[in-house]
Formats: sequence, structure tokens, C-alpha cells
Amino acid sequence: MNSYEEAIEWIHGRLRLGIKPGLARMEWMMEELGNPHKNIKAVHVGGTNGKGSTVTFLRSILSAAGKKTGTFTSPYFETFNERIAVDGQPITDSEWLMLAQKIKPLADRLEDTELGGPTEFEVITAMMFLYFGECRTVDAVLIEVGLGGRLDSTNIVQPICSIITSIGLDHVAILGDSYEKIAFEKAGIIKQSVPVIGNVKNEEANEVIKKTAKRQNAPIFELGEDFSVHVEKSNKVGEKFIYQDSARLVPVEMDMTGEHQAENASLAIFAGHLLQKELEFELTAQTLQTALEKAYWPGRTELLSENPLIMMDGAHNKEGVEALLKTVKQKFSDRNIHYLFAAVGDKDLKNMIEQLEKSAESIAFDTFDMPRAASAEDLLKLSAHKKRDSKDSFDWIEEAFKSENNDVYIITGSLYYLSSIAQEVKKQIRKKNIK
Repeated sequence: MNSYEEAIEWIHGRLRLGIKPGLARMEWMMEELGNPHKNIKAVHVGGTNGKGSTVTFLRSILSAAGKKTGTFTSPYFETFNERIAVDGQPITDSEWLMLAQKIKPLADRLEDTELGGPTEFEVITAMMFLYFGECRTVDAVLIEVGLGGRLDSTNIVQPICSIITSIGLDHVAILGDSYEKIAFEKAGIIKQSVPVIGNVKNEEANEVIKKTAKRQNAPIFELGEDFSVHVEKSNKVGEKFIYQDSARLVPVEMDMTGEHQAENASLAIFAGHLLQKELEFELTAQTLQTALEKAYWPGRTELLSENPLIMMDGAHNKEGVEALLKTVKQKFSDRNIHYLFAAVGDKDLKNMIEQLEKSAESIAFDTFDMPRAASAEDLLKLSAHKKRDSKDSFDWIEEAFKSENNDVYIITGSLYYLSSIAQEVKKQIRKKNIK
């Protein structure tokens, strides 16, 4: 391959291999590369929801404290390159090409072994480890788990800290059909003597996490036990809250909205304090406040337009929908809510749609270009709402701008869907506001 475009085409071509849980292919590739993953100081972030936001908050904190910080996140939202980034800036096209050129020969050789070829996510993970372990020195790398934890390709890393943001019933066909089974998979990222920070609300799941931490002799710190967050004021564009632990009390204001985002931010704050000694920096209240005020993660209760009020939120599973509805109730209880929803077909779609319909004045369904995507027609069949329709995002936004009311319009569902329409939607809204 000789161009960035060819590299991306080759990477996407690995999607044909689907999801293949297991660490053997990653270990083989890392061994061939000289184990670059052992050269990085990593924070490993797992959980059902909130991983990307927590990574964003912690990256913003570390960067504000003067620490050069790498991130590995998925899915990408605006550009493919953002999956590997430094201080929030995606790596360049030429760097992606260089990494692909180094990994492709290994992938080709793996094809001929009993292990089989690496998946798309394994290839990208290998590129990330190679990049931060050999090509670009940073102070810390924040690594988001792809799926589960125990058998996720990122789990070959030996982190300096682990974070488990939440546990919900998602990807049940792969991870298990109960909170305990899913917690067992998520807890797989807890390593011997490595501190773990958690916000697991389900009691059965949290018991699994605590037992695993005890077995691994890993200190565990929990939201609600070792640190707390108290939301003081909530408005449509952000949160004002108090973070508190045994040593400090810090007032925080941030643009990312929703009580769940305040909780994610508190995980990042505690992690920041925990990492001071290992990464050799001092974290002041002012640094925290500045960092969180600037933190931004697209597609998470993101305000796209003030008038009409249009939001975008990646509520891609049952727990995500519950968090969105809690935010909607807190902020917009006196306003009519219109949803545009699209999702992949392997979710509990009927449950998600039923939840949304409870607060909906209307609900419309869309689809997107992905093999796993549910069709708008299939989603429509699952709806019992009196005002339901199938509509693409462009027409739905046109209708929102034609309305002369105080209603709220929310695009939600799969992050893959949101990422596929985000740039065009934002362009459309900018043109409307200019007029």
C-alpha cells in the first residue's frame, strides 16, 4: 500500500473477520514487534457506557497539567484518525500509512497460522501500541476497551490504573445475559496490584468487581464511597457540580451535560489525583476547573442548535437511553420532545424504543450504511407511538426548523449512526442559522 486511502481500505477490509475475542493474535503481533506495549504508561478504561467521556475528561485533565497524553478510542466520530490521538489531536494520514505498512505483513503471516488473521479492531489496536510504544513518546496513554474486557485485544496491556465506568446489559450474545456475567468480562481488565476506580451501580455486578479486585490484590475506589459528586445546577448546555473526596472539595462547571457526565468527570478527577505520583505532576483545583470546562466529546448530549433546540446523544443501549431520559426529564420536563432514532440490529431495540416513546411527542426512525444496522422499516414496526414515521436526518431537521414552537429535537441511537451523519447535519444547521 502506498497511500493513506489504501491503508484505510485495507483496515476496513478486516471487518469481514467480524469479532474474534481472544488475546493470542495480539500477543503474537506484539512479540514480533518487540512488545512495544510494554513501553507505555497506560490507563485502561472499560465499562458499558461512559468510557469515551471519561477518557476525554481525564485527557483534558492530564493535558492541562502539562502531561502529553495519548488516547485510543472507538468508534471514531468525525475522522477515522481520531481513534489514535495526542492531546486531542488525531495522528496524521502519513502516520496511519506508516503504521499500516508495518502491521500488514504481520497480519498476512497470521492468516497462514492456526490463529487466523487479525480483525479490524486488533489491527488498529496493534497500530496504537506500536505508535505509542515506539514512534511517539507520551507521558500516558488512555486506552478505551473495545468490547468487554477480559478477552478484548487491548487487555494485553499492564496499566498503571484501571477504570470501570458502568455495567449494563449490552452485547449479551458475546458477553453474557446477566449483570454478573458481563461484570466478569469487564472485571478482566483488573490487574494484580493495579488500582481500579469504579462507578458500578448494579449490586450484583459490583460484587463481582469487588471480588475480582480483592483476588488481584488491587486497591478499589468507588464513586459514592471514596469520592462523591453533587450536582448543584443543571441547564441545557452543561453542569455545575461539587467533587469531593477525603482530601479535597472542588467546584466544577462544564459544558458536557447530564448527571451521568458529572459522574464520569468525577472518575477522571479521582484518577487524576491518583496518578500524580506515578506521572510526576501536581494537580490543582484551578487546573481541574480549567480542564473540565474545556472538555468536549462529540455526540454525547451535544447541543447542535439553540433555536430550535437540537441535540445529539449516542444512547446506544438500554442504560444509555435511561441516562438520556433522566437528562431530558431534568432539563426539558415542560417541553415536547421529538426523537430521531437509528441503531444496530443486535440491541434490545423494542425496549429502547418503548423507553423513548414514554417521553416522546413524536418519534422517527432512520438507518445507516453498516451491515449490522437495523432498517428504518424494522424499527418502525417495533413502535406503537401515535406519531411515528421513517425519515432521514436531513428531512427531520428541515421539519424542526419549520416548527414555530419551543420543542426539543434529539437525534439518538448508535454512535456509528451519529458519526455517519454528524458532519452533514452540522453543515445543514450552520446554513440554516446563517439564513
